[in-house]
Amino acid sequence: MILRLNSVGIGHDEPMRYVVSAHLKISEGTSVLDPLQQEGAVALLQNGLRSVEGIEGPDGMNVPLDDFVVAVYPGGAILKVFVDAPALEFAEASVHELCLELLGHSELLSEWTIDECEVQLHPLFAQKSLAAAEGPDAPPADVEARRAELARPLLVPRPQGPTAEETEQMRGRIQALAPALTVFGPESFGCDDDDPSAAVEGAELAAGALVYAIDLLVDELFLDLHTLTKNRTTVDDFEGVFRVLDTLPERFAHQYDTSFVRRFLVASIAMTARFTSGGSPMLSCVAEELALRLLLDQARVTLDLYGLLDDRASSALDFFAGGVFEDLDHEWLYEDEPSGLGVALLDTAVDSWFAPFGRERYVHPYTRQEGDGSGSE
Repeated sequence: MILRLNSVGIGHDEPMRYVVSAHLKISEGTSVLDPLQQEGAVALLQNGLRSVEGIEGPDGMNVPLDDFVVAVYPGGAILKVFVDAPALEFAEASVHELCLELLGHSELLSEWTIDECEVQLHPLFAQKSLAAAEGPDAPPADVEARRAELARPLLVPRPQGPTAEETEQMRGRIQALAPALTVFGPESFGCDDDDPSAAVEGAELAAGALVYAIDLLVDELFLDLHTLTKNRTTVDDFEGVFRVLDTLPERFAHQYDTSFVRRFLVASIAMTARFTSGGSPMLSCVAEELALRLLLDQARVTLDLYGLLDDRASSALDFFAGGVFEDLDHEWLYEDEPSGLGVALLDTAVDSWFAPFGRERYVHPYTRQEGDGSGSE
């Protein structure tokens, strides 16, 4: 099937690869999807995407659909669509049209809405790309060289910090996101109504940064999954770099295959969905502990990038971590020379990371595999 797209008013430049994130949501007032409905939605979306060869634009221009990833959760779905387009706007418009077509052709999805459809760039990467689009500081042309450059630690000295206006805009954006972390109130970040406004602001920045970091973490996991799937290998055997997988315990890299990454991605989405939809605040398994660790790191990076990681925001994040993590046993997974409990943890296969901590803990059905000990008790 070839979709046709009206003119979007852009030039015909040479195409480049874009990863468009589309967030689809179930209609308001309807019940969340149960596991069987989630599997049905995955099938409908995947079959629809497989039937599309490309999107035809003005003057016969074709936007090929190269690859896609679908993840469904109780409140909707997240699509990652890889297209080759002449401009970012064309990529976004093409995938938006594609999503409308998918939803319109299925009675079960007809009431769903498109909440977001855009190319999402890490704030540091976006600023760097804009600043170095031309001239001697332009990024290297070789793809692997660019990946290696982008994989460097984010907490590095910046040649120029954000302007005061950029900092205040980001402050407002992050604080506005704080209420979305519905499971955790100000008390989860160490403050209450009697605290001074500066302490409350620190809690709001911490909560908002965690919400902001959710999209970044999920997007980067999707990109890592695409890289791993394309190269048909494990993290340990791949010579390139990853955005997230390289930050998981290195000792287990030989077990990080596409199956593991899909399950870790779903566990991350399930955890953050609970945090933002009024579910349980308790972590369910080791995989969620590791995902939360990554989320906290990303939140700190975001705040630091915009000069917002002051003592109050940092303390609020520390207080939050101390309350959500019931213990720090997962830290042993990062030890080079473990002892005691750490030895037992390091002798365990990564499949056990998805085993629920108890009967009351929810682990997404997709993460369970027969014989891995992660089934319901």
